[in-house]
Amino acid sequence: MNRLTDLAASGGEIQPTSLWNLAHMSFEPIAIVGIGCRFPGSSDTPDAFWKMLCDGRDTVSVLPKERFNKETFYNAKMGVEGKSYSKWGALVDDFDGFDASFFGVSPREADFIDPQQRMLLETAWRALEDGREVFDFKKGRHVGVFTGVSTFDYHLMQSGLDTSSKSDIYMATGSVHSIAANRVSYVFNFKGPSVAVDTACSSALVAVHLACESLQRGDCEMALAGGVNSILGPVPYLAFCRMAMLSPTGRCRAFDSRADGFVRGEGAGMVLLKPLSKAIEDGNRIYATIAATASNQDGRTNGITVPSPSSQEALTREAMKRAGIAPSKIAYMEAHGTGTPIGDPIEAHALGMALGVGRKGDSPCAVGSVKG
Repeated sequence: MNRLTDLAASGGEIQPTSLWNLAHMSFEPIAIVGIGCRFPGSSDTPDAFWKMLCDGRDTVSVLPKERFNKETFYNAKMGVEGKSYSKWGALVDDFDGFDASFFGVSPREADFIDPQQRMLLETAWRALEDGREVFDFKKGRHVGVFTGVSTFDYHLMQSGLDTSSKSDIYMATGSVHSIAANRVSYVFNFKGPSVAVDTACSSALVAVHLACESLQRGDCEMALAGGVNSILGPVPYLAFCRMAMLSPTGRCRAFDSRADGFVRGEGAGMVLLKPLSKAIEDGNRIYATIAATASNQDGRTNGITVPSPSSQEALTREAMKRAGIAPSKIAYMEAHGTGTPIGDPIEAHALGMALGVGRKGDSPCAVGSVKG
């Protein structure tokens, strides 16, 4: 802290970036040592997900009756009050299946647990198993859990029950966002930070960001981080359609002149994270390393759902600066790629401004999004 004191004494202005650098001068990359996932198209392993992408398979389909009653809520015409002009989604298999006894959950409680919490438990276990971590769950470990979760379909469904006859003590813990992380910590007896994050589309990435910072501070020895989403009812569809965000053609054409909105999808993904030196010491298989993370907000724009190109550019530059990576060295950017006429041009412009610095014509940077 001597450097901080010197700056203050000399009257020098301390910028947020300077503070971060002072606090992270011994920054260590974070290793991804395990992956658990449950995605559409039976992509329940990293290899299966990669194969699905390589094969170019399309997992979008018309929503089945148990998820969305088209007779009641669908109207192909845009702008109809109380109707959705979108009837598509990318869904996981057996969304209502759950091995409650495996996780020590009673059948009675399981009925009230949001499928999002169930998928997080399953993918957390898969990430631990994939990372070949052996735990004494009775003793417990100082493991952090950071989950991104922003939809609340199950809560809406439960709130519509006849409370005089069908309410249950497990309703409160079955669907609130905080328990999405807490349940994983509880089941596995993890005693590190346990945080549920809702920053809308960026929830899972912000969860990873917070997990990395927690590891760097020594708040936990390893961390599980990821996100989850489920499609159980019509309410989000009605809201998104009122904002004209969903694709009326049922295709998410990111960075395409035909882009007309996005298609909702569901699933869960978790990564098991460790400081790189610890992963090497433990002999872990290392999928990749996270060189640095950063987070910011758009601030005031033309609308609360409209992104800011300057903020996106600044964030990309800040992450590269923290990582010590030149823009010209980045060969691929996995983008948000909303597939909307507003979001895509803004994101593409911001990435071009941030990643084009010092880049020659023979070293392009590919930009894409798995949404498509």
